[in-house]
Amino acid sequence: MIAEIITIGDELLIGQVIDTNSAWIGKTLNAAGIQIIQINSISDKAEEIIATLDKSLKRSKLILITGGLGPTRDDITKQTLARYFDSPLVVNQEALENVTAIFKRLNRPLLAVNKKQAEVPANCTILLNQNGTAPGMWFEKDGSIIVSMPGVPYEMKGMVENQVLPMLRSRFSLPAIIHHTILTAGIGESFLAEMISAVEDELPEYIKLAYLPALSLVRLRLSGYGADVKTLKAVLEEQSGKIRAIISKYIITEEDITIQAAIVKKLIARKKTLSLAESCTGGYISHLITSLPGASQVLLAGVVSYSNAAKVNFLGVNSETISSHGAVSEEVANEMVRGILLKTGSDYAIAVTGIAGPDGGTEDKPVGTVWISAGDKHSVYACKFIFGNQRAQNIERSANSALSWLNTLIERPEELREKN
Repeated sequence: MIAEIITIGDELLIGQVIDTNSAWIGKTLNAAGIQIIQINSISDKAEEIIATLDKSLKRSKLILITGGLGPTRDDITKQTLARYFDSPLVVNQEALENVTAIFKRLNRPLLAVNKKQAEVPANCTILLNQNGTAPGMWFEKDGSIIVSMPGVPYEMKGMVENQVLPMLRSRFSLPAIIHHTILTAGIGESFLAEMISAVEDELPEYIKLAYLPALSLVRLRLSGYGADVKTLKAVLEEQSGKIRAIISKYIITEEDITIQAAIVKKLIARKKTLSLAESCTGGYISHLITSLPGASQVLLAGVVSYSNAAKVNFLGVNSETISSHGAVSEEVANEMVRGILLKTGSDYAIAVTGIAGPDGGTEDKPVGTVWISAGDKHSVYACKFIFGNQRAQNIERSANSALSWLNTLIERPEELREKN
C-alpha cells in the first residue's frame, strides 16, 4: 500500500511550527508496511485542500490529513471535507459525550464553539479522540481511504496507534518493510559509496540502500520489502555483514540511534564514566549527552572553558602552553583532557578547542580549525580538523567528530596509538 500525507496550516508554511507530524507518521506507517510516497504541506484555504486531495487521490489509495480541526474560525478542514464529500455536518453523539466529559473533568464551562467540535460529516466514520476534543474522520471514496486527524501531535499519535493502524490491518494484508541502519563517522558519503559499490551492485532487487549524510556522519539504511519477515531479516543481515566487513573501522553503531546515544549506551554497558572540557562547542556536547536518559550514569562533569583564563583556572592548563602554542592547539587540547580527568576522576574525557567563526581566524589557523583530544588515565590522543566557515555547522561537526574520536578510543585504542 502507498500513502500520502497532507499537513494543513499556515503556521507550517511560515516556519512558525515545525512539521513533526509527517516524520512520525512516515516512520510509523513504514514500520507497518505502508510506503509514504509524498508529503504535502498546504495553507488553511479550502481551494488548496480540495486541489491537493484531488491530486493525491490520483496517486495513492491512502491519504492521511492532519490539522485544521480546532474550534476556531481559521480551522476549516472539517467544513471543507464535508463539502468535498458532499455531506452535511451532523452532531455525533459519541463525540459530544467525549467533549462534555473532558470539560467536566477540567471543571470548565462548555461553550457553544466547543460543542460544534462534535459535528462531523454524516458520511464519515468517527475516530474518537482519546486525548482531546476534536474527533478524527475516516472517509472512503472510489476504493481510497482518507483519514483526517487533529494537528496536535499527541492527539494524532494516539489516533494512529489505537484506531487508524488497527483498522488498516483489519482491512488489508500489509507487506513487511524492514530496515537495518549503520551509522558511520570519519568518512565522507562519496568515499563510503566507492568502498561498498560492489556490494551495492549485487543487492537483490527487493533490498534498497540509502545514504543519509549529516555533519561529519553518514547513516546507511538497508531496506527490505516483501511478505516473509524471517527471510527479509536473514537477507538484510547477510548484506549488512558484507558492508560491515569493508567499513568496520568507520562504524559507530548498527542501531537507528544518534551518535551520542550510541556513546552513552556503550559507556553504560562498560560501566565507564565521562567528563567534558569544551571551548568552541560551548557546552553543546554536554547538552547532547544530558538530553538522553541514563546520562547520569555516565557524565560526571562538563566544563565550558571558553576563555583562556578558564582553561588555566578550572582545567589547570599551563598559561605558558597557551602563550607558546595558542589556545587552539594540540598541546592545549591535551592539557584540557588531562585537567578534567584529574578534576573528576572519570574513565574517559573529551576536550574541544577551536575557531567556530565567522571571525577570529588567522592564516595559520583559519576559521574552522578545531583540535579534539580524547583520553583516559593511560593516554591522551589529539586530532586536528579543518571545517568550514559556518559557525553553527562547525559546532555540530566538532561535537560529532569529538564523539566519534571518543568512540575510537573506546573501541579501537590501538588505532589512536598508531596515529599519534
